[in-house]
Amino acid sequence: MALPHARSADVVSVRPLGTALAGATTSAILKAAQLEVIRAVLPAGKELRQHETPGEMTIQCLEGEVELHTASGARLLRAGDLVHLQAHAPHALRGLTDASLLLTLCLAPG
Repeated sequence: MALPHARSADVVSVRPLGTALAGATTSAILKAAQLEVIRAVLPAGKELRQHETPGEMTIQCLEGEVELHTASGARLLRAGDLVHLQAHAPHALRGLTDASLLLTLCLAPG
């Protein structure tokens, strides 16, 4: 059974999970015609292999530390950091500590 997504005007918390982070999993927050928002949970030592998205995206580190790998090299993301990636930009992520991220994806129309 699919988890329900937030609907228009729903209030959703994206606060750090704190002590609940260790048992948390990645979850979709909302998906609309042109926008998808996901809370990604990346445990220390785990990797999200290189991939790309059809539209632009932002990655905001809510808590913990992750290493972002792009064509221009590796970047450290800490709580409060935000990065923008162009459409089709290859990237990978690696958890340096248990972390949660807010991913905002612009979906390609059609």
